[in-house]
Amino acid sequence: MARPSVVVVGGGISGLAAAWELSGGANGPTADTPRIELIETRSRFGGVLATTHFAGRTIDLGADGFLARRPEATELIRELGVEEQLEPIAASGASLWLRGALNEIPAGLALGVPTSSSSLASLPGLSRRARLHARRDELFPRRLSVGDDATIGEIVRTKFGDELAYQFIEPMVGGIQAGRIDQLSARSVFPALLDAAHQGGSLMKAMRPKGPVNPGPGAATSTSGPMFYSLLGGMGSLPVELVRQLQERDVVMRSNVRVTALRRSGSGDYRWEVDTATTTTPADALVVATSAPVTGQLMGQFDPAFEALATVTSAGAAMVSFCLARGDLTLPEYGTGVLVPLGTSWSGQGSLMVTAITFLDRKWPHLYREENVLLRAHVGRIDDQRWASLDDQELIDRVGRELRVLLGDFATPLNAMVQRWPDGLPQYLVGHDRLVASAKAAGTRLRVTLAGSAYDGVGVPACIGSGRRAAREALAFLST
Repeated sequence: MARPSVVVVGGGISGLAAAWELSGGANGPTADTPRIELIETRSRFGGVLATTHFAGRTIDLGADGFLARRPEATELIRELGVEEQLEPIAASGASLWLRGALNEIPAGLALGVPTSSSSLASLPGLSRRARLHARRDELFPRRLSVGDDATIGEIVRTKFGDELAYQFIEPMVGGIQAGRIDQLSARSVFPALLDAAHQGGSLMKAMRPKGPVNPGPGAATSTSGPMFYSLLGGMGSLPVELVRQLQERDVVMRSNVRVTALRRSGSGDYRWEVDTATTTTPADALVVATSAPVTGQLMGQFDPAFEALATVTSAGAAMVSFCLARGDLTLPEYGTGVLVPLGTSWSGQGSLMVTAITFLDRKWPHLYREENVLLRAHVGRIDDQRWASLDDQELIDRVGRELRVLLGDFATPLNAMVQRWPDGLPQYLVGHDRLVASAKAAGTRLRVTLAGSAYDGVGVPACIGSGRRAAREALAFLST
């Protein structure tokens, strides 16, 4: 009898996590472990998790940390035996740019949504009208009828008014997905908000935690320990370690190879054949961990539910990292960064492009140096791609001018670097959950599982969990 075979298409963190689970997870391979082949188009594995050397440090080019209260990432790191690399975040809190000044974001929020009007009293940048709208929600809440889904914007605008929705909540909630709250699905992005809206009455009261706040679809939570973790070698060191250990497990790792077609096998022991320019690999089951549009292209011929995945849009973004002498700028005394509402006006051309600033060396101790400061500015949303029309130096100059407004003192940087992610974050629009459920159901019929940021959440833990779930489903196919 032929040895079972599973092919993983896509070598980002989801595909790597799938290969880890397929090869035995924490326990390692056994005599029953299938042959596993992972195929990645790029020259390296890990997707957006990557590092580079900058200003005498190793810094991340993508996500620089992960939510510790979702267990998937910490569990994988411990299974890899590199838990000594875990580093808890060293500071908390952030500032919000309102009415030309930095305002400390108050505590007592539920994933960016206020849970009491009194918590907003410390924000001088909010108008009296916005505060009254918050108080009204506690005393005389507006009626809102939502069905199976609604946009986040529809819920918070109805309950709190436009100012709180766009100036306070959107920078936090929308920024996670690089999207707009008037487009993002509450069911898929913020299920706790939809649940609170279904309760009727005051949204703030309904959002007050009665236990751990669910940070995303299908997440388990832990309430003890740090809120965020990174790795001493950067988050990009995680896929490097995964690749090393997967190779030790005899997983076939192929980078810089494009899958040209997925074909149903007409005969023989295997259900599928995976074509590249030079090879054909037979498989009993597939884990497809590519972006939703690529998955739609590869699988669309087999079912309309796969073809529909090609409609999932992504928001591109860019990050500009700066290193400055410590005396050449003044940062707020508190917090790990600054959030900037979309459409914020300034003295320069158009609205501000910067949506957030991260104080990297305050956030992660391994990046701290006494002589200089490391920070990162984020630009780009689903409907703001101005950064894409600027070359690197033009973008560095533009962002530098904006940082002089947002931070005050900001001298010529010692070093600057641009990292672009043209297809960064998939957008979970209203109806996204139905689209995903249909595609997963079609996959079950064909012995194909789906993994990645388009399906189960966009954070690092969610992507790891997505890959491992898809692998378990693929292993189940082998026993039927």
